Amino acid sequence: MSTFVIAGLGNPGPQYQWTRHNAGFLFLDRLASQESIPVTRKTFSSLAGEWNYSNHRLILIKPQTFMNLSGRAVMQALQFHKLPLTQLIVVHDELDIPFGSVRLKQDGGHGGHNGLRSIMELLGKGDFIRLRIGIGRPPFGDTTSYVLGNVPSDQMEQLPRIFDAGRNILEMLLSDGLPKAMSLNNNKNFLEG
Repeated sequence: MSTFVIAGLGNPGPQYQWTRHNAGFLFLDRLASQESIPVTRKTFSSLAGEWNYSNHRLILIKPQTFMNLSGRAVMQALQFHKLPLTQLIVVHDELDIPFGSVRLKQDGGHGGHNGLRSIMELLGKGDFIRLRIGIGRPPFGDTTSYVLGNVPSDQMEQLPRIFDAGRNILEMLLSDGLPKAMSLNNNKNFLEG
């Protein structure tokens, strides 16, 4: 049985709950509700739960440190479970991917994402898997206010469909490996067709 830490990134507190930047939290919330997993245990500077899927033990964490300190929570969870970076899957919002797309990536930079930046600073490199939930870029203006803005109501209605697609990608990753999961999903928009 292999163990992974799945870290959904976001900011704690009701004022951030429905913001684009909290896509990682919202993704884990939906998964947890579908599987009846409480992600409520206070540990690793996070709210944590556990999901057993197809011979994998998945430690689900929602860091409660605020986005720019996410690395602290992730590092605690990996150290406690004695896991290498390759057993980490980070779920996060991604400006460079259109809304409706969810893509896998291994390794790479942080692209200005403060949560990824914090993880990479503390863990030394970016050699982990990312499940990137597209939020698109604002047509103009400041990206900070955009990512910290609430998801508009028309997009809120579509989030369950997008998150369910993300869950399918995650399950394919665990069952069939990263190359297959990437090749079958990374060019899709899940709101089309």
